[in-house]
Amino acid sequence: MSLPADPRAAAAMAGNNMPSRESSPATEEVILATAGYDHCIKFWMAHTGQCVVTLQHPDSQVNAMEISPDGQLLAACGYQHIRMFDVNNIKPNPVVNYEGVSKNVMAVGFQEDGKWMYTGGEDGTAKVWDLRMNSLQCQRVYQAGHPVNSVKLHPNQQELLIGDQSGAVHVWNLASDGSHSFVPESGASINYVDIDTTGTMISAATNTGNCYVSKESTEGSKIKNTSDWTMLKEFQAGLQTSKINAHKKYALKCKFSPDSAMVVTSSADKTAKLWNTSNQDMIHVSKIDKQS
Repeated sequence: MSLPADPRAAAAMAGNNMPSRESSPATEEVILATAGYDHCIKFWMAHTGQCVVTLQHPDSQVNAMEISPDGQLLAACGYQHIRMFDVNNIKPNPVVNYEGVSKNVMAVGFQEDGKWMYTGGEDGTAKVWDLRMNSLQCQRVYQAGHPVNSVKLHPNQQELLIGDQSGAVHVWNLASDGSHSFVPESGASINYVDIDTTGTMISAATNTGNCYVSKESTEGSKIKNTSDWTMLKEFQAGLQTSKINAHKKYALKCKFSPDSAMVVTSSADKTAKLWNTSNQDMIHVSKIDKQS
């Protein structure tokens, strides 16, 4: 029986350049992929809003999706499975089907060269899958101890930031296999985590509607590339943490802007809000009106 995931993470989307299904293969168009509780994965022309391909996903809802860095593969995660589809030759059957996964898989992403994939799920683990191997089994497992809602890879490609339902934020150093964790808000669930492009700020959105932004106290820091560096060691040594009372209902996601100057939060209160990371002032709010 397919059990539903937490509705906070019921939909995901990803964008990529790939050939249009209704034009010459040489024509590159921006394609948006969406999925959710309707058991479908849909590919859209981003500039026109036209749906060009619909794939049925009958076994369960889709909790998370990601397109590989080379634009070739789409990973779709649901209840007890991870499926990989060929983006440039979309067919109903996946090219790879990672079976044997327990409970809902809630997060997925790729290493920058597409050598491995990472996932997180309600089984309380974050996992690393080597895409260069023929084995469909994961190669490394981190035991968070509680259902995992969100996983994000640091730009240094060596550390995974993990948020779980107990309210803990973990950093798993893949090079040393060491880890650290902290709880920004007692009694809250971490619904989503993010890392800025410079690797010097992290954010965490909670089910209480708050967003925590932590950044290094020294400005102009470079991305850390040494294998013994762990983000939370830096946090404990002086990262400045700010609490943003972002929403009245639970927060869904938080994402940094490419220049790290802003962070956007979204919530069950039907709003998305843009915040200044330097002083936590709200810049803009967008509200989705109730549909009739």
